[in-house]
Amino acid sequence: MENNNIIVRLATPDDKHFAETITIEMEESAKARGTGIAKRSPEYIETKMEEGKAVIAVTTEGVWVGFCYIEAWEHGKYVANSGLIVSPAFRKSGVAKDIKRRTFALSREKYPDAKIFGLTTGLAVMKINSDLGYEPVTYSELTNDEEFWKGCRSCVNYEILKSKERKNCMCTAMLFDPVEAAAKVEEARLRDLAQTVVTSEGELHHMKKREFQGNFKLFERWVRFKQFVLLRGWKKDGSNGDSSSDKKNSILSLFFFW
Repeated sequence: MENNNIIVRLATPDDKHFAETITIEMEESAKARGTGIAKRSPEYIETKMEEGKAVIAVTTEGVWVGFCYIEAWEHGKYVANSGLIVSPAFRKSGVAKDIKRRTFALSREKYPDAKIFGLTTGLAVMKINSDLGYEPVTYSELTNDEEFWKGCRSCVNYEILKSKERKNCMCTAMLFDPVEAAAKVEEARLRDLAQTVVTSEGELHHMKKREFQGNFKLFERWVRFKQFVLLRGWKKDGSNGDSSSDKKNSILSLFFFW
């Protein structure tokens, strides 16, 4: 189904009339899957809309399509994207991914330093989370906030959670850590830069990434050593004209960057 007539946006107080429909669909969907969710009241969903902490999808004609909201725990240290639900008539249309991406972006906007996590039994949601940068983790890496875990009491699998001393359950825990994500981006950037090396003549040559894949640390040390040797050589003949000086400046800039 095409999504051209579907709008995914921030939910507002004007959307409160959808709250009861959303909570009913959440419950019915859980029953159909034979799994459980933390039950939410229409009033709770309305509060999320008022706080600007929810994303809703509607058609251009005003028909409700889907919903998701965010919750913050431990003073914003952790954020959960919860309650993702899509109306049966619009499932398998790709709109769930759009809602999840918008909710993830909202979480990053409101809580840029927070770890974003989720508990789910749905494979489709796991795939979406993975595409956004989430990774499977143990329950111990999630929030310790008792209020969060109290929400599991209405889940049909709560007794399993209790029997496992809150260390495991039917849901898969997934986490997005902004610090780790930033480190991965920086590592990828350095890997791209590492494709370019300087020869002893000061010429730039581009190397194929696969030649250094898995050996980046070794390659980084090699580049540092090579720059040191070249700089030491140019210190001896730095007065050999503008050409030598240009080479020295070029290598110096690389040296201090690395």
